[in-house]
Order: sequence, then structure tokens, then C-alpha cells
Amino acid sequence: EAGEIGVISSVTQAFCSSCNRARLSTEGQLYLCLFAEKGYDLRSLVRGQASDADLQSAVAHIWQGRTDNYSEQRSSLPADQGAPVKRVEMSYIGG
Repeated sequence: EAGEIGVISSVTQAFCSSCNRARLSTEGQLYLCLFAEKGYDLRSLVRGQASDADLQSAVAHIWQGRTDNYSEQRSSLPADQGAPVKRVEMSYIGG
């Protein structure tokens, strides 16, 4: 049986403005970008017995306010910009 391999080309071809992906860590943190600096806590909602509608509303609110566009920003920065911001490792969030 044949498999499939996908390549995330966000570094060479930024697609932040059309991105429709998010990742949920095992700790219940929602990450809106593979290069995110932080996640959003969904675990407390789930453990607090939030309804499906409440959870959906929270995720929609987080998504609508997203500002993650690291790949687009990265392409416009000078090479000697200084120390990089600490980011979550992609392997940690399934990237």
C-alpha cells in the first residue's frame, strides 16, 4: 500500500493569510501556527465541563483574533535581526 508524504513549505512560500490549520497539544493547548510562541488553554474548558457550543465558540473567538503570521514576517526581516523569539517545537505540537 502506497503512503503519502507532505511538505510544509511555509518558510519558502508563506501561506499564513490562507492558513486554516490549528494543532491541539496533549496538554490541551491550541496552537494556531507551527511557529507559535504560545498556545491557548482549552483543557480548562473541557475539564470545566464546557458544552460543545461553548468550546466551539471559544475556538472561533481565538481563531478570529489570530495574529500568527511568522512565515510572512520572517521573509521581511533582515538576516541579522538578533536573537530569535523562543517558539514551540513543531514536533511537540505534531508538525
